Formats: sequence, structure tokens, C-alpha cells
Amino acid sequence: MRKMLKKLTWSIIFLIGCQAPTDDPEPAEQTEAAISGEIAKASYSIGYTLGENIAQQFADSIELEHFVLGASDGLSGSERLVGLPEGQRSLAALNEKRKTSQAAKAEQATSEGARFMADNAGRVEVVALASGLQYEVLTPGNGPMPKATDTVVTHYHGTLVNGDVFDSSVERGEPATFPVNRVIAGWTEALQLMAVGSKWRLYIPPELAYGTRSQASIPANSTLIFEVELLRIQ
Repeated sequence: MRKMLKKLTWSIIFLIGCQAPTDDPEPAEQTEAAISGEIAKASYSIGYTLGENIAQQFADSIELEHFVLGASDGLSGSERLVGLPEGQRSLAALNEKRKTSQAAKAEQATSEGARFMADNAGRVEVVALASGLQYEVLTPGNGPMPKATDTVVTHYHGTLVNGDVFDSSVERGEPATFPVNRVIAGWTEALQLMAVGSKWRLYIPPELAYGTRSQASIPANSTLIFEVELLRIQ
């Protein structure tokens, strides 16, 4: 149990530590090599998933030392250092703080996105479609164009209008494969206009992306920018 607690603790520390820059080298390969055995791997996976979920919701509101202490005490069955009613009150207050923060971010994303798209539509290299989608061709392709029912292989790099990267198959070094009709509406529309071998930059308003829903590091009502390279149709 002590070893499992240690692995859980370090997985949470590693995950939340990734939210901020660090001078230390990333220990991913060493960590993976050091974990052997099904119980150890399952323990790490549980810890990582827990940490990932907590980081997505409360990353800016968690005191790591006390979070790890609570997780360790809960797993070991130790007596609570914070009573259940008091803890529930604190969680409710934290939730309200999170909702207020999310609402402010959503309002900011709405105004920034609308201003960006209005300015962007005036650029000669940008094509603005009736749906609200905007795009520019970075590299033309001469292959076939996929249908909504096709599955495609792409490389992409996604950012917010302020330049923050939220997802990138390019940075992961591995192309992404998915059905054309199973992604956000802006992607579905654009992919059916792209020829294999082309690379476009897409400017996707929130109503063609995630709308009023927040997604990890993407605030609600965010306008998204993607560089998309269509590699092939499966």
C-alpha cells in the first residue's frame, strides 16, 4: 500500500507540475520504464486519471501539498483532518469561485473572438463562408476531397486567438485519424472542401466549435484556430 500511495502521489505531482514551466527534464520515459506489473500500472493509471480530471477543473485553485495529503489519508483510512461538513462547505465555495472564473473567461473569449474574426475577414488571403467559418490556404493539394462519411488522417495544431496552444498532433509527433462527421462542425465543413495534400489554417467561431461548453484549457465561447494538413483518406 505504501508503494501504491507513493506512485499515486508522484503521478499527481507530475501531472499538476506540468501546468507550469519547469527547468527539470520531463521524466516520462524514466517513469514508464520504472513502472512494471499490472497492479503498479493500474495504480498509476488511476492516479493519473484522477489528477488529470482535478487539474482540468481546479488547477488554479488546488494547493498541491494538501491535495496529496488528503488523497494519501483517504487511501490509508486515516482520520479526516477536515470534517465532512466543513469540507463540503469549502468545496461548494470553490465551485462557486470556479463558475465565476469560467463565466469571466467565457465573456472575455466572446468579445476577443468576435473582434478577431471581424478583423480577420478583411484580410485578402482569408475566405469567409456563410456559416461563419474562415480559412486560408497555406499549401494547395491535388488529391481527392473527403466526404462526411470518410475517415481521414491529419496533422493539426490548435490555438486560441491569443496564441495559447490547446492541442497539437504536430507536437505529439503522431497524426490523428477520425471520421469527418465526428468532429466539431467547423472541421467537418472544412475537411470536405480540402484536397488531400493541402494544408489550411481554419478560423472557427464558437458556434462551429464547442459553443458555450468549456473544454479543458478551452474557455466557453472560444474562437479556435487550427492549422490542418490533410494527409490521406483511409
